[in-house]
Amino acid sequence: MTDPAATTLYRNARVFTAEADPTAAWADAVAVTGDRISWVGGAADAPAAERVVDLDGRLVLPGFTDAHTHLLMMGAALGQVYLTGARDLEGIQALLREARAADPDAVVLRGRGWLFDAVPGGAPTAAMIDEAVADIPVYLDANDYHSCWLNTAALAELGITRDTPDPIGGEIVRDADGEPTGLLLETAATRYAWAQRDAATTDADRDAEVERTLAAYAAAGVTGAVDMAMDEYGLAALRRAQERRGGELPIRIAAHWLVNNTGDDAQNLAQVAEAARIAAEPATPWLRVVGIKLILDGVIDACTAAMRLPYADGSNADPIWPLERLTPVVVAADAAGLQIAQHAIGDYASEIALDALERAVAENGERPRRHRIEHLEYAAPGTAERMALLGVTASMQPVHSDPAIFDNWVQMLGDDRVDRAFPWPEYEDAGALLAFSTDSPTAPHAALANMYVAATRASALVPSVAAVQPQYALPLERAIAHATRDAAASVGDGGWRGRIAPGHAADLVVLDTDVFAEGPSSLLRAGVVRTIVAGRTVYRA
Repeated sequence: MTDPAATTLYRNARVFTAEADPTAAWADAVAVTGDRISWVGGAADAPAAERVVDLDGRLVLPGFTDAHTHLLMMGAALGQVYLTGARDLEGIQALLREARAADPDAVVLRGRGWLFDAVPGGAPTAAMIDEAVADIPVYLDANDYHSCWLNTAALAELGITRDTPDPIGGEIVRDADGEPTGLLLETAATRYAWAQRDAATTDADRDAEVERTLAAYAAAGVTGAVDMAMDEYGLAALRRAQERRGGELPIRIAAHWLVNNTGDDAQNLAQVAEAARIAAEPATPWLRVVGIKLILDGVIDACTAAMRLPYADGSNADPIWPLERLTPVVVAADAAGLQIAQHAIGDYASEIALDALERAVAENGERPRRHRIEHLEYAAPGTAERMALLGVTASMQPVHSDPAIFDNWVQMLGDDRVDRAFPWPEYEDAGALLAFSTDSPTAPHAALANMYVAATRASALVPSVAAVQPQYALPLERAIAHATRDAAASVGDGGWRGRIAPGHAADLVVLDTDVFAEGPSSLLRAGVVRTIVAGRTVYRA
């Protein structure tokens, strides 16, 4: 435990405080007493300290909070075949063959990150995987984790046939003869492929996943995370990790309990009641359940996001939560004091998300609340103003706009809607709280790469790819503030963490490069020297 009486002075630094007041945004030194920041200011005014650390002019930032992530999925993904770099089917197949050869005793092969535009016609089939690996089941999650691509052995393992029904909000894609092709969309992926994965995963597997995630985030300078699909398995694994460390963690976790649309109001409300019960259990600043997560629609890349107007191919998608099913859940969760996080990528989805929240306010009355909408990749004009009026946070992911993976998104819409993709300044201008995150593992978890995309609209995945829609790029100071100060505030923590200010948690990150002085391009080569959480160094390069 940190000595509550000892003070450490970090001096000879360039400290970005993330304070909203520009005159207080920079300092030369910061003092930490116990687990809190006790002083921030100029070197000449520094207090006496039991320990002095000379940072040799390095840049100090508040610790990043990944305001939308999936902790166990990220840990699992770090141990799977990474497919995002494969830009065609042959590349995907080569990676699968390589992985199979490297582990000949494996009984299943899992991969993640494939892109629709890397597959012929954007239509994956089981036969395509069979050409590379046919002897064991293969499960490949799409880059957005809203689709799962299976080989024939995996379809057989799941028992999926032409007679298997589509679940609510999902589709087992079928060919002209009605046979499953090997692609599961939305809730079909979770109902079948993910359920099989969960059943086959042991507690030891989950413990390993948690440890991979904690280590990766510490090395990336991430000191807080907001998990967006918590369930009993994940919560138990995180509690075990906390117990292994004597009640603490190297990261502060706020979680949203996943509530699925069963099609039955009573069952849906029972899930809300269970989330409220868990949220009311004794919690710590390290791990707590703060709300619920509702997935209202899919993704534009697979034409499963709910849009007001059709996609370029004339298709459209219904919301996973139609308004008549959504409203009772939102009203009940709001009445229970739970934070509501709604995944809404299409403009119709964000519209009904706000409709339901307005109904909750009308029924439950005025009270402090800070609900959220996640992603908002395409939202109609006026959405930001409506959110600001309701006090709803815009939770967005710069890395999802990376130009290297943007072409398919553009092609699916095919009209002037693409000109308003990921328009972060709209939310700033409207006065809505804007919180940045990565949605890992749908995108890389690295905080600095995320800031590069935010500040340039250029590609962190393939740096040679030019910026797209640079008019939506943000000055680096604002981008980092959205990923630190505002990300912490998005779960109600703005009063005690997310800034470098006296009384705030001593959650800091030290970089080897002054990215403000050297410019946004330096974010791609900058590294984390030290990550400090509650005054303790949890990572040192």
